[in-house]
Amino acid sequence: MTEKTSGANPGTPEIRLASGILRSLREELLTDAFAYRPLPPMRTDGPVVRRLPRGIRAKAPFLPHAVVAATALLVALITLAANEYLWPPAVLLLCAIAAAPVLMTLVRPVGAFWAALAATAVLAVAGAGDGATWPWGAASFVAYLVTVTVVAMRTRPRTAGWMWLVTLVFGISAPVLAGQDSENAVPILFLLAVSLLAVTVRHTRREAEQEVSAQAEVTAVERDRRTLLEERTTIARELHDVVAHHMSVVAIQAEAAPYRVKNPPQELEAAFATIRENAVAALTELRRVLGVVRSEDYEAPDAPQPTLASLDGLVANVREAGLRVEKTVTGPVRELPPGVELSAYRIVQEALSNTLRHAPGAAAGVEVSYVLGGLGIRVINGAPTGDARPSPGAGHGITGMRERVAMLEGEMTAGQTAEGGYEVAVFIPVRGQEAARETARERA
Repeated sequence: MTEKTSGANPGTPEIRLASGILRSLREELLTDAFAYRPLPPMRTDGPVVRRLPRGIRAKAPFLPHAVVAATALLVALITLAANEYLWPPAVLLLCAIAAAPVLMTLVRPVGAFWAALAATAVLAVAGAGDGATWPWGAASFVAYLVTVTVVAMRTRPRTAGWMWLVTLVFGISAPVLAGQDSENAVPILFLLAVSLLAVTVRHTRREAEQEVSAQAEVTAVERDRRTLLEERTTIARELHDVVAHHMSVVAIQAEAAPYRVKNPPQELEAAFATIRENAVAALTELRRVLGVVRSEDYEAPDAPQPTLASLDGLVANVREAGLRVEKTVTGPVRELPPGVELSAYRIVQEALSNTLRHAPGAAAGVEVSYVLGGLGIRVINGAPTGDARPSPGAGHGITGMRERVAMLEGEMTAGQTAEGGYEVAVFIPVRGQEAARETARERA
């Protein structure tokens, strides 16, 4: 036996649509309608406010509050002028009723809308204003228009739409219930539509600007992070090449060492075999961990990694590109760890590239100092004499330098000079061979 149902199913699209409409109305105009929401002070970082004198600028944040209060006073004066023939206490009461919704927009915006509807009804029933149109008289017309506009500015666009629809229903039903002719419902509905449309466009534009600004910040952060990861990937690749080479040399020498000694003891052969096994295992793990940073299309360079001995070629290249550069070396030149020499070369290369891009026409100087505790690098350029064209790069060369220096536990400073140029100063600590041997003995 089938069960017969009558009426609409609560799950039908029509019922769901009606339920959604009522829920939207309740959320926008009924829920917490009289919640306390004071109008915040106006921002003073705008282009107009910044040009005001200091004394006026200090009071500028409360300009919206003053405008609302002045409008409320204007509404009260209009009510007073239209009802001056009434008993004075009654006139003052009508002035307060007309101005109250305007003032309420400062603290309870949604409640101010309902107060404006109530004030319009009270003033219409009281016949405020000689020959006033119905239901909005001169004072209630201005008060209602200003109140709804301010409330729309302080709420969402959907709230503005609901206020216009409620005004439409009130403007049609109130004259019918009171037996009056509605003479100004159309004008106020038209003016409200224009006002609310302008406010909605303002809201939409502001939200779009905020979204674009937030997206720009996210994009900048992601770009910085991507550049940082790319630089770290490059460093990891170079470190992989350097360390893998030395570990391979250790493994080969450990394998060949027993054949260089005639009749070596078995203990020595076992020790060299252990060294070779550990070197091969370390090399395998190194390639497994650091090799993942190589992209599928990455090809290892055929030429060896550059060192400080390659600086002369780098300086010659940038001179051919039009940069006047002088190189100075101080201290006894000595061989440094490959990672230090490679990073030092890359730092000088990036600093000179930045000079070419951002300081056209300027002269540059490169100073390499071999000191007792490490290596000092200083790249300085003068003020540009030509126009610097926009560079297509990401503009994070300094970040890459800092990454390399931090990897080697060094120190770096970079900034503009008093003459308008730019200076990059780096110190990379390098422990001497004697200190390294002493540390190895202590660990052993």
